Amino acid sequence: MIRAAVWPVALTLVPALVVACGGGDLGGEDGADTVLVLAAASLTDAFTDLAAAFESANDGVTVELAFGGSSTLAAQIVEGAPAAVFASASSAEMEQVVEAGLADDPSTFATNRLEIVTTPGRRVTVSGLGDFAREELLVGLCAEAVPCGALARRALDAAGVVPSIDTNEPDVRALLAKVAAGELDLGIVYHSDVVAAGDGVVGIEIPANHNVIATYPIVTLGAASDRVAARAFVDFVLSADGGEILQRHGFGAP
Repeated sequence: MIRAAVWPVALTLVPALVVACGGGDLGGEDGADTVLVLAAASLTDAFTDLAAAFESANDGVTVELAFGGSSTLAAQIVEGAPAAVFASASSAEMEQVVEAGLADDPSTFATNRLEIVTTPGRRVTVSGLGDFAREELLVGLCAEAVPCGALARRALDAAGVVPSIDTNEPDVRALLAKVAAGELDLGIVYHSDVVAAGDGVVGIEIPANHNVIATYPIVTLGAASDRVAARAFVDFVLSADGGEILQRHGFGAP
């Protein structure tokens, strides 16, 4: 069974961060193995499906997922969180982990693009990045410290827009939820988040000359109890089958 948590504050020690792959004998003696994966919030739906597909090929394996802002997850890893795999929405956060000597060389597994999001049926008209400067609208962005916030500000700067920000959310799913609930008029999320929300939101494309592409790296962590097994999960994410799942959720090829 896949276990998932969103926006973890603290991670307790997991006795055996182990995973099996492809029916091989990579697990522990008791046959009940767990791999803890820390992943950016924008990967919630895609990694839930990736974990399910991986588990279905490996009896007795549990993939435990924890989602949050990439900067928070990177900080937790540096502070000693006993995770086996880290998937970030930015190379900057990944570099913190690698430079601390806690990970192998990362591999890029997906890309994403920014998209304006608003709520269906609103009486206000939203057409583009210029609307983020309208003080009469309730505007939300991700916090600048997380990738979706940093990239959104780059896009707005490229368009020459100074946003009138009413809230800075801790991760992209928190921002998406407030827009979908009608608490905000508009925000900037990833295309994959618009896909995940379905009819609950309306996505508005950002022109290519103002848009910013997010690059997603993944890595095996030194805290993995079985590094060979942890790499097997990473290899699955990087595989053609993993790529199909990611693209189905709105991610682009690396």
